[in-house]
Amino acid sequence: MDFLKSLTTAASGLKAQSSRMRVIAENIANADSAPTKAGGEPYRRKIPTFTAQIDRETGASLVETGKVRRDTTPFRTKHDPGNPAANAQGDVSLPNVNGLIENMDMREAQRAYEANLNMVTATRRMVSRTLDILKA
Repeated sequence: MDFLKSLTTAASGLKAQSSRMRVIAENIANADSAPTKAGGEPYRRKIPTFTAQIDRETGASLVETGKVRRDTTPFRTKHDPGNPAANAQGDVSLPNVNGLIENMDMREAQRAYEANLNMVTATRRMVSRTLDILKA
């Protein structure tokens, strides 16, 4: 594989994982958000998707962020009749965000980001060594 393809592929991975981490951070930030009105719907967890592309100029395989989907799992509920967002039964709907899942997804995204960054670093070192050999 040539150096340009390696860098292009790794850069697309960096960008995709960065977008993924942004979505996960938004989910974590809204994990305890309550609806603003009685019977209202709380924050719904978002799930990033990815698509595979081929770069026409270099022929490199790329990964791009696709549409961000909404998680359709049911909301958590909490019985809190004094809450202004409670429904007629006194239940408040809470976001369908699970902190443990979000933290694991964040860890996976960080590791994928680091792997792509290591690819960029290794490619840069190979280019540098190649130039050193050509100079000699």
